[in-house]
Amino acid sequence: MEDVIELLRERNEDVPAPLDLPDDDDLVVVQEQILIHLPDEYKTFLKEVSDVICGSMEPATVTDEQSHTYLPEVTALAWDLGMPREMIAICEAPDGWYCIEQDGNVRFWSRVDETMTEEEWPTIWHWARDVWLES
Repeated sequence: MEDVIELLRERNEDVPAPLDLPDDDDLVVVQEQILIHLPDEYKTFLKEVSDVICGSMEPATVTDEQSHTYLPEVTALAWDLGMPREMIAICEAPDGWYCIEQDGNVRFWSRVDETMTEEEWPTIWHWARDVWLES
């Protein structure tokens, strides 16, 4: 985890209006909006690196309700298009969503096939290293 955080911080792009990192209250609000508990590792991810801008992917965020990456909106859209309700969308991709299960496993849901693909990562940190940092 620490090595991935360090890599993300190194690659973080300077932007005119940087994002804020959430606190526990922000995470409670989001959980109440989606009616699902966020896995503990995902909460840590959000509190540690959800302000990072790097690569071509834009993971979900929780501090700005007006943002196109606002977690409840991203997840609601994915649910509306067929992603299983027990999943939480963590990042939109051109052909679907990366999503997280309650056990912290990250999967890919294809909007083309409307199914979970075989792609999966055991933690959000594996996904960040293998997918986000490589985008």
